[in-house]
Amino acid sequence: MSAEPLIKATGVVVAATGLSHFVRPELFESATKSAFPDNTVAHTYIDGGIETVIGLALIAPKTRKFALVGLLAYGACLGANIVRNR
Repeated sequence: MSAEPLIKATGVVVAATGLSHFVRPELFESATKSAFPDNTVAHTYIDGGIETVIGLALIAPKTRKFALVGLLAYGACLGANIVRNR
């Protein structure tokens, strides 16, 4: 069985989550603040853009590997910032 439908669905969810940062940024403020206590609003929009791009890249087979690397780097950056700001 191919994992492609699951990966595409994940891409749609990640992209939709990214776009929702622009529609309802207040939903992400507390999570973003833990990683970026300064300029939280700007980082909310930056995170939304990153998540949108990663999600769209997951959908397309030609960019999927790039998206996976980006997703790992993004997660590592967020995690490091959360630990650093505790």
